[in-house]
Amino acid sequence: MNFFQEDPHFQSVIEKYLQGEFLHWANKELDEFGELCATKVDERARHTDREGQPKLIKYDRFGEDVSEVWMNEGYKQTVEDIYNRGIVGYVHKEIPALKQKGNYMYSFAQGYLLSQAEAGFHCPVTLTAATAYLLDKYGSDDLKKRFLSHVISTGEVERYEGATFLTERQGGSDVGANETKAVFDGEHYRLYGEKYFASNAGACGVAAVLARREGAPKGTKGLSLFLVPWRLEDGSLNGIQIRRLKDKLGVRAVPSGEVVFDGAKAYVIGDASKGFYYMMEALNLSRVCNAVASIGIMRRALSEAKKYCFHRYTFGAQLTAFPMVRETLTKMTLKQEIETSAVFQLIALFDKISAENGISTEEEKAMNRLLIALLKMETAEQAIHFSHEAIELHGGNGYIEDFVTPRLLRDAQVLTVWEGTANILGLEVLRLMKKYNGHELFIKEVRKRISAMPRFLQDAGAPVTAGLIHLEKICKYVMSANEEAQAYHCKRIARMMIKIFESTIALENAIKGGSREKLAAELFVKMEWADPNSVDENLDFAASFEEIVLYKKQQEKVEQI
Repeated sequence: MNFFQEDPHFQSVIEKYLQGEFLHWANKELDEFGELCATKVDERARHTDREGQPKLIKYDRFGEDVSEVWMNEGYKQTVEDIYNRGIVGYVHKEIPALKQKGNYMYSFAQGYLLSQAEAGFHCPVTLTAATAYLLDKYGSDDLKKRFLSHVISTGEVERYEGATFLTERQGGSDVGANETKAVFDGEHYRLYGEKYFASNAGACGVAAVLARREGAPKGTKGLSLFLVPWRLEDGSLNGIQIRRLKDKLGVRAVPSGEVVFDGAKAYVIGDASKGFYYMMEALNLSRVCNAVASIGIMRRALSEAKKYCFHRYTFGAQLTAFPMVRETLTKMTLKQEIETSAVFQLIALFDKISAENGISTEEEKAMNRLLIALLKMETAEQAIHFSHEAIELHGGNGYIEDFVTPRLLRDAQVLTVWEGTANILGLEVLRLMKKYNGHELFIKEVRKRISAMPRFLQDAGAPVTAGLIHLEKICKYVMSANEEAQAYHCKRIARMMIKIFESTIALENAIKGGSREKLAAELFVKMEWADPNSVDENLDFAASFEEIVLYKKQQEKVEQI
């Protein structure tokens, strides 16, 4: 098994965004990584989920609070294998074989393959990536010197996994209600308070933590961002206790706990008045990670469904002989591939925004935030849908833990919650509309891209153009409505934008693609925009099964004369 080799569409995506020596190196590395994830990492993930979940060792034999988290040996080996391949480190430092820095495109390509095997461990990777981002971009020279090399370690120095602690019991999504205090003792800040849902607790070496300094104003403006080492130089706990670990539905590999700070030594990251702003930047990175994990789960669910449908015979025929099964697998393939294309197009923009040379425009930054919100929302919901479809195609076996499908569904469920629910993301879209005229930027961008297409694709994309006109009318109404109406409709606007954007991606894929990409674009637009009550007399999705799902070129039937 090899997740990279089995995914020709993903290979074409990588070839689109990486070039030259980097592409050659990346293809080789991703090939090896795809095999590692499909075999050893997947096997360890199964064990961790079922028998090897993290356990809190609260007290030692003398009754002292040690708040240690036990992790099984297979999980520890996965930690070494994945980080040492640069999934976090090579965004921030040179790749030895290439003598150049990596980028988020390559990092997220690894994340896509990893999440097909272990979405639970993809969470600590995300948290470590966010911590590295905050340290590298906003940390002082002293903080970078002391901690950054450990956070981005690929095995040459001791590794510190990262964490970002926001959530408090009274706050949740309302981060401005946070109460954790930062008290200056003359030399250092000391944190007092608790974080109610702290993922990677006990496994991280450092955590980025939001807290309020004495005398700071209420709300988000009064929050500062601190780097908190889990242990002090002598190896003792840094004024930190874990009250308990959460018994979660899924992503059981990552220890999520209730963490109490009682005088924990902390270091300010950047400008103390901009803590919330910094953390929201890291949150956007985490949302991209979330979308990558979602399309990874979608891909694994699709792959498992395909394999089972070719394996299983019923009523005297292979499951793939039935038109409704062919339709389902064709639609899943179309959706997964287009969302993968969309997410990696977003990552290309994210790379540009994150570049040190700062060549991105304000419009691009606004579009980046808008697309992050849209694709995080859609991919998370589709990960659940795909997991459900895979279970149904397996029948009763899909509900049995001998198969991976139950774990996929359990792990997918959290992706709609982590980093913002659909309601929170809808409100983010509304904020971008108000602050940056995000809707106008979006409509302008899509119209520009459609107008640049060949005539035959503009005709195929007529429903998308009509959708843009409808979107424009709704946005005009909403922007003139009262706040209640705006909040009521913002999620509907987001969903319409997603449909338009992904349809545009499908059409663009057909410009340089072959007959399969042209067929995929036509079918995708039909799938997204057709009247749900219309009758598909030609059984188009079932008829396209071999070309779309199996990559077999359809041959015209020639009558024998």
